[in-house]
Parts: sequence; C-alpha cells; structure tokens
Amino acid sequence: MTEVWLRSPLPEIPPLLQPVAHALLQAGEEVDSMMQGFPEDRLWERPAGVASPGFHLQHLAGVLDRLFTYARGESLNDVQAKYLAAEGAGGAGLAELINKFHKQVDRSVEHLRHIDSSSLTEYRGVGRAQLPSTVLGLLVHAAEHTQRHVGQLLVTVRILRAGS
Repeated sequence: MTEVWLRSPLPEIPPLLQPVAHALLQAGEEVDSMMQGFPEDRLWERPAGVASPGFHLQHLAGVLDRLFTYARGESLNDVQAKYLAAEGAGGAGLAELINKFHKQVDRSVEHLRHIDSSSLTEYRGVGRAQLPSTVLGLLVHAAEHTQRHVGQLLVTVRILRAGS
C-alpha cells in the first residue's frame, strides 16, 4: 500500500503541517499492521530490558497529548500528569491501548486543521522548566517522536514474536 504522504494532501490541513499529519496517520497504520495478532500475554514483556510494547503504545498516546497541549500554549493538567506517571505500569490491554492511540492521533490531526499558519513560529514553553520551543517545533517533534517509538515498537514486537 502507498504510504500516507504519497496519497494526497489531507483536506483542511495547512500545507506546512501536511508532513505532521501524514506522519501521525502513517504511524497509526503501522501500529495496526504490526500489532495484528500480537499475543496479549506478551504485551508488557521487556526483552533484553528494552521498553515493552505496552509501554510504547501507552507512551505514544500520552506524548501526543502532551506535545499538542504545549503547542496550544497550555500547561499539563492533573489527568495528563497522572497518565505520564503511570506510563509503563501495565494493566491496560492491547485493544484499549491501540484504541487510545488512534483516538489521540485523530484528535491531533483535527487540531492541525485549526492551526493558523501565522502562529507556527510563536514561542511555546515546554514542561515545568518552560524550555523554549515554537508551535511548529512542538508539532514536528510530535511527529518524529511518534515515528521513533513506532520504530522501537516494531523491533520489540519482532523480537517477542520470534521468541514465541
């Protein structure tokens, strides 16, 4: 299948944000493909001490939520802080984690539709330390960070499947 970025521009997404939307949608498709038929009982395993598939899926949803919050110029709320603290703790099932990730991708892409391109270079503080970034910097980081974790998830899933 043709990758998302080669299919066509996405409706109502500003041209400069098309790559962000494409990367997020591609990540969603890749997660679906690699997790199809994955054994639920291996979801929280950590082969060779690396992060578990469950952690990556949990983190993917959480980090998108946090980065888009900062891009809007907002601080994290208590629910987001608790989610961050619980990442990797386990407990959630595969379908729940995948569903949460897809919902966050959908919310993120919808948010991109409403961004005024003239705001992309506006300052945004990140985290408690308010480290400097911009709207565009946060959105690009959201896309690349998502792709990075999808790649790590792919390798971990392959290792766990090979060990079955």
